[in-house]
Amino acid sequence: MAGREPDPDRITAWRPEVKGVTEVFHAHFTRHSYPMHVHDTWTLLIVDEGAVRYDLDRHEHGTPLGTVSLLPPGVPHNGSAATPDGFRKRVLYLDASDDGPLDTSLVGAAADSPDLVDPLLRHRIGQLHTALGRPGDELEAAARLALVGERLRERLRPAFGGPVRVAPDRRVADRLRQLLDARVVDGVVLEEAAGVLGAHPAHLVRSFSAAYGIAPHQYLMARRVDRARRLLLAGRPAGEVAADVGFYDQSHLTRHFKRVVGIPPARYARASRRG
Repeated sequence: MAGREPDPDRITAWRPEVKGVTEVFHAHFTRHSYPMHVHDTWTLLIVDEGAVRYDLDRHEHGTPLGTVSLLPPGVPHNGSAATPDGFRKRVLYLDASDDGPLDTSLVGAAADSPDLVDPLLRHRIGQLHTALGRPGDELEAAARLALVGERLRERLRPAFGGPVRVAPDRRVADRLRQLLDARVVDGVVLEEAAGVLGAHPAHLVRSFSAAYGIAPHQYLMARRVDRARRLLLAGRPAGEVAADVGFYDQSHLTRHFKRVVGIPPARYARASRRG
């Protein structure tokens, strides 16, 4: 008896530890077609290969390469491949509650114009997916989510009188730096920092980056790498060092250490002993 034909469709899904993101969903579909359905979340979609056609609120739409699609909660839609070889997509399902990254007052604007041609927005969404796939980089993911949400609001807000953006604030940046310095090992959740400092998460990220020329998550990881260097020079094994300075695991330490120092921590330790 002939074996069954392998299923070419592939998916990966997970729920990250980042407030505002209820699910990350990556899929390569060649055959599947979605029936009409609804979500209680915002659906933020980018297509990496092929294209998708869908009906939203009884109007036909499509996602050619480079397009960002934002489907609002509670609005029926379907979906199918618009190209012979199917499509490969990355989706973020975003919390639609009052604490979520997008205001529900934008539902109407998103239903009217769900497809956005915005290279900067698409680039930021790709960076967000990358950060969400790396355990231990939740601060980076939260910061990138804040900037994605801000950009989406700017694109949809014209129907409501134009975007509102507060200028970067050096005092807010200084206070965030003090908070990061005080919690190098324990880390800081961006939403918590926003509550402590009384500022929107996107405003925190932009203010810090404007003041110091580095994003908050990059600053925190650099501080951890500095501590790791001192412990490695003292002869501590890399696995212990990773936990002691706040990294998720040894591979998390290695990724950031190599990015900052130029070599992996174990090689750095061997080189220092030879010196």
